[in-house]
Amino acid sequence: MANKTTKPPINIYLAGDSTVANCPPNEAPMAGWGQVFQSFFTDDVKIHNHAKGGASTNSFIEEGRLETIFGSIQSGDYLFIQFGHNDQKSYGTEAYTTYQSYLTEYIEGARERGAIPILITSVHRRNFDENEVLVNTLGDYPISMMEVAKKLEVPLIDLWAKTAKLYQSLGVEGSKQLFTWFNANMHPNYPNGIQDNTHFCEAGAREIGKLVIEGIKELQLPITIFIKE
Repeated sequence: MANKTTKPPINIYLAGDSTVANCPPNEAPMAGWGQVFQSFFTDDVKIHNHAKGGASTNSFIEEGRLETIFGSIQSGDYLFIQFGHNDQKSYGTEAYTTYQSYLTEYIEGARERGAIPILITSVHRRNFDENEVLVNTLGDYPISMMEVAKKLEVPLIDLWAKTAKLYQSLGVEGSKQLFTWFNANMHPNYPNGIQDNTHFCEAGAREIGKLVIEGIKELQLPITIFIKE
């Protein structure tokens, strides 16, 4: 038997909502950024996308999804945490109280297992005012997450700021190319057309993935060496 000197891969576990999740084939080309994230890395890194459409910090825990991650995550692995969109919903959390306490559960649980938590602020929805300026629809959740990151000294990727810059640079019309936008009869999965300002298409998911990669490089995380150039 040949000697195996290859190191096992570093695992990145993704906990998040539909903007991160793998979308089913019948919704293609709708995709979360986690769906395309493996393509940015060499085989030294393995992506485990546990994100789920509709998930909030609390529902993800209630459904046992965080427990599943904690059952597998090893010392030296990463847990990327991006929630906010559904925490705004009736079943979700309050920005400065329960949201922060649930985020703390993710962080402490990862650290107890020797893993490295990374907080990621929510992506903006595509929402422009009459002056073609992007409007924040995420309330206080991004700022609240930044507070947690500072207090618990967790590395943070500010996808909220990065997506604002991206959408604004593309403008009202140009930013549609990031999302699942089709006229009627343009795509077999959406015969009646679709105008979705929350969920990305595959090309858009890839652009968001690039922003996460940019954040990893800015934080100078050890996994930076495994990013494909």
